[in-house]
Amino acid sequence: MNDIPQQDCEPPSGQDLSSIEVVLETSVSDDVVFAKTEITASDFQVISPSTYAFRKTFFPQATDKQWNSWRWQIQNSYTNFRKLSEILDTSSIDDVDFLVKSRKLPLRITPYYASLLYGKPNDYALTKSVVPSKLELKVSPGEEADPLHEESMCPVENLVHRYPDRVLMLSTGFCSVYCRYCTRSHMVLKDKKHYGIKAWERSIEYIRNNPSVRDVIISGGDPLTMPDKHIEFLLSSLRDIPHVEIIRIGTKVPMVMPQRITNKFVKMLKKYHPLYMSIHVTHPDEITPEVTEACKRLADAGIVMGSQTVLLKGVNDHVDTMKELMHRLLKIRVRPYYIYQCDPIPGSSHFRTPVSKGIEIIRGLRGFTSGYAIPHYVIDAPGGGGKVPLLPEYYQGREGNYVMLKNFEGKTFRYYDPAE
Repeated sequence: MNDIPQQDCEPPSGQDLSSIEVVLETSVSDDVVFAKTEITASDFQVISPSTYAFRKTFFPQATDKQWNSWRWQIQNSYTNFRKLSEILDTSSIDDVDFLVKSRKLPLRITPYYASLLYGKPNDYALTKSVVPSKLELKVSPGEEADPLHEESMCPVENLVHRYPDRVLMLSTGFCSVYCRYCTRSHMVLKDKKHYGIKAWERSIEYIRNNPSVRDVIISGGDPLTMPDKHIEFLLSSLRDIPHVEIIRIGTKVPMVMPQRITNKFVKMLKKYHPLYMSIHVTHPDEITPEVTEACKRLADAGIVMGSQTVLLKGVNDHVDTMKELMHRLLKIRVRPYYIYQCDPIPGSSHFRTPVSKGIEIIRGLRGFTSGYAIPHYVIDAPGGGGKVPLLPEYYQGREGNYVMLKNFEGKTFRYYDPAE
């Protein structure tokens, strides 16, 4: 993989990105990423009926070959309110003129994901999760750009070493969809975020020189927005380090751009087991035929998938919604893993629920569905404290030689446990 040129420039127009270093534009300019990259045939052929109807209406010239290309999806993403007004009633969005002029609220939605929003009201769960709101400009107490203090835990640039045996590698600053509540929104707000072989090599060298690191999470941005060769460069470099036992990829791409999961791509991933994938999923409506196919391919390749869901007010903060989501995930072989309390980034107060709401959801899942369907509810402690799990009070203390327990029905039970 070392034949990738060590250049640090924007992708030359018309040149195959798989042969050069990845450097993607992440500003809110009108530049089109992958603008002149050749669209090649894809083996991903699944298009749900509603998405097909959306394509015929808004992209009538697009062929199956184009629509099923992940690069075409990025090329044709919705990046401004003018284009978005074709599918949403932006006139009803509060102070849309101000939002149009604001460069602080970057917007990117793939055509596939936009098809899920079409015909829905503006308060639809998925719409609220990806369409900018003026509320994002209201900074509340306790909010900060880097609430987890990741930047202070970087021994080298773009590598976070918070826990003793694992590191988080920020491989790119680019995402195929900008979630409005993203912990790392401060990264995409910067005019450009250049990532490439030079930055990765410093991280790889750090990992190689630290034998305590057994687990590497490749995140970003979204690493699956990079070409195959660059992902393989990272995977092969990490797999060559003897003390790295497992590699994880953090991504939302299977949910917002499932066309990325081609058989060729999955075949490449299989070479680097044990390989895990943490998938950011928000709502049951994201589990479409396309997403089902993408996850089937990953699961069939032996890639263990776990879900990561941010608890969001008015989006998924209901027991029934979360239960349905976890059930749908299990059906496509994604193990429910985490529900996160929304991190206090600037302008996120309208998304954050009380912590009691997260505990209520866990209480509504535990005992009322299978254990496999119950994720951990955690707060990523501000200031870099790491993930803190929260549970309802099942342990009620002691009475003499008995531990007092409360079950999912609220009934109390005694467990004999004599004090030593």
